[in-house]
Formats: sequence, structure tokens, C-alpha cells
Amino acid sequence: MAEFIRIYKENPNPREVDKVVEVLKRGGLIIYPTDTVYGLGCDINNIKALERVARIKGVKLEKSNFSFVCHDLSNLSDYVKQIETSVFKILKRALPGPYTFILSGSKSLPNPFKKRKTVGIRVPDNTIALDIVRQLGNPIISTSIRDDDEVLEYTTDPELIFEKWNNLVDLVIDGGYGSNEASTVIDLSGDEPVIVREGKGSLEIF
Repeated sequence: MAEFIRIYKENPNPREVDKVVEVLKRGGLIIYPTDTVYGLGCDINNIKALERVARIKGVKLEKSNFSFVCHDLSNLSDYVKQIETSVFKILKRALPGPYTFILSGSKSLPNPFKKRKTVGIRVPDNTIALDIVRQLGNPIISTSIRDDDEVLEYTTDPELIFEKWNNLVDLVIDGGYGSNEASTVIDLSGDEPVIVREGKGSLEIF
């Protein structure tokens, strides 16, 4: 059964953040809050954890569309090809924020993602998520928690999430109610930005 811990996004307790990071380092799966919907995540460098997430989602790891959650833009070059100034300006303007940006993948991607031409990059505007990734020292891969309900696409109540997922993951964070709207997805891998999915993030900044 998963551990259930409360972390306040206004001032995340460093000890609780450390506890989450230890779970990730051991290859554990976590459910955590973002600035949009709750996400299922694991350490990007732990192959067994990545395979567990893929199994839960019912996809092949090599063909998965998991996002890379980073704490800022400083290590982007580890995962994406050199970014043009115009693209970097868009990223700087929008992040941290409720956006997923699709960028051309670099040759130094972790092994399971080597064949991917593009990667989705997230820097959520949520102090809990950012503190976890910063403390871990590398990105986590992330995928949204979906709901079986026909009306609600995403579960927003952490306690309900825990009830449903406690036998599948190792830790669930209660960071308050989540949003029921996913991130806006924008493809920046081509010559012009392409809106793939309109979500929580405003398109006016583009």
C-alpha cells in the first residue's frame, strides 16, 4: 500500500520533499500535484520504474508520450537539440506554467527514449513538483492521472486518487485539490509553433 503524505505548496516541508525523493531514488512511483492535473511520475533514469509506469498506462515504453518534468530550463541541452533564440524566448515567457512544449530530442536521451525524435518538456508552476525535481537532480517522467468517470476527465481530489491508486504506486502526495484541465501542448519542433492541445495555458502569450 502506498504512503500518503500532505505537502503544502505555499511552503513545502523539506523533510517531506526528501522523503519523496528517496522513494524516487529507490525506483518508486509517485503521484504528485502540478499546476494542472495530478501526475504519475518516476525518476527518468530508473529503467524498472519507467517500465512500471508504461505497464500501468498500457503502452510500450519506447512508444510512450511521457513528459519530462524539469525544475527550470538549465539542463534542457541534455534532452533536446540546440534551441533557436526565438524558441527559447517562448519557453522563457511561458515557463514555469501550464504548458507542455514538444521539442526535438537530442542524441543523449536516456536509453528507452533514444529513438524518439521529439520530447515533451514541462516546467510546472507548482513549488512541490519543482522542489522534488530540483532535489532529485534530474527530471522525472510524468503522465496525467485520468478518471474513469464519463463527465470528469481527471480526478481532482487527492484522497480519491489515493483510494484508486494506493496498490499501484509507492507514494501519493496530497498537495490540495488539482485542476480538471490538462496543460496546453505546443509543438516547437518545426518552423512554426503548432497548438496540439488547448488546455489550461493561455494562448495569448504566443
